[in-house]
Amino acid sequence: MPKRRYTHIDKLGKEIEQMIKAGNTQREIALFFGLKDKTVVHQYLKRQRKREKQLIAGIFPKRCGRRHKGYTLSEEDKDQEIRRLKMEVELLRSSPHQIGGRR
Repeated sequence: MPKRRYTHIDKLGKEIEQMIKAGNTQREIALFFGLKDKTVVHQYLKRQRKREKQLIAGIFPKRCGRRHKGYTLSEEDKDQEIRRLKMEVELLRSSPHQIGGRR
């Protein structure tokens, strides 16, 4: 069976997670689906854990692409944007030397 160059790994997500819970290794999963090597599975699982942590922290994924003409931000989106900006300001104020500001 020839190895494929690219696989839509997100479509295999549920199956991969079930196999991990069943105790299969990342290498076994990669061989089962005919992926290049275990790093494909490793990186997928890493991305999933990162997304879960962000959702728990209240950081929702940004929408991709350009908004349509009649688009208005909902109150929830506005609150989320304000919260994100406040976190940025707090970070910038707490450590200006890391950014190259005052010393």
